[in-house]
Amino acid sequence: MSSPLKLSVIVPFYNEEDSIGPMHAAIVNAVAPLRIPFEMVFVDDGSRDATAARAEEIARGDARVRFVKFRRNYGQTAAMAAGIQYSRGELLVTMDGDLQNDPDDIQHLLAKIDEGYDIVVGWRHKRQDKLISRKIPSVIANRLIGKVTGIPITDNGCSLKAFRGSLIRNIPLYSEMHRFIPAMTSIAGPRIAEIKVQHHARQFGTSKYGLSRVYKVLLDLMVIKTLTSFISRPLLWFSLICVPLTLIGLATLSAGLLEALVPNGRISLPLTGSGIIFLTAAITMMASGTLGELIFKLGDVRPEDFARLTQRLVSSKEDSEQA
Repeated sequence: MSSPLKLSVIVPFYNEEDSIGPMHAAIVNAVAPLRIPFEMVFVDDGSRDATAARAEEIARGDARVRFVKFRRNYGQTAAMAAGIQYSRGELLVTMDGDLQNDPDDIQHLLAKIDEGYDIVVGWRHKRQDKLISRKIPSVIANRLIGKVTGIPITDNGCSLKAFRGSLIRNIPLYSEMHRFIPAMTSIAGPRIAEIKVQHHARQFGTSKYGLSRVYKVLLDLMVIKTLTSFISRPLLWFSLICVPLTLIGLATLSAGLLEALVPNGRISLPLTGSGIIFLTAAITMMASGTLGELIFKLGDVRPEDFARLTQRLVSSKEDSEQA
């Protein structure tokens, strides 16, 4: 019987035909001396060069490599999510495929995990990137992310991270969410650590990222803040939304009805109708919040337990009716 996999190294590639070979060799040289069962999950994100062909060649020559190929380019987050889905290791390490992350740092990430942490984030403390287009926007974004999410990570954009598989496999990833994984998992209360890692200048090809993705990050940040604040207290947040709707509804409805009290006055249909619409929206929002609260409270109940509880309630009702 083969030993269970201890580690999965997940690497997305996009037009990195010159980097994928050296990256594979670097990972093997860094992880093999650790003497743990491991695999490499290479994900081709719809590359237009020879990246996919070279990945397939590497996978044929090394049984430890699993290859996932996208038909078109979906983005780094989708590629990482696919790698996580197809991985089999107890611990997962993600990293970029452009040779700027150093596989030698994997041992340090795993050592930190062994101390009891659930997530270990790399910090490129000597980042080898352009100042104006990469470093300055990154500093601003990291401070904003830390302020909004309450998770003060120095370098959210560093792809070199280590996770416990049981935690990260339950986190939905989309858009540019891969950099918000620590914030996404904050509801589960994980132990998060940050260590300094090496960062190298790009050797081959050109960078796939720039200032154009800033708006995506800002939108995703709004989503993360909403989710982390709202998911455990849906009724409270829906109630807060209901307050202005109720006030506007009562004001417009009252104004519409009061016009009928004036001599020769008539009920204002526009005001009255608007008031009814706002009040109906408030009631709908409150009902949605109640439903969300119920779903959250029952989230940890297994289907068989829920079915057993339902059957018990039905039996109790039948017994009371017979009595």
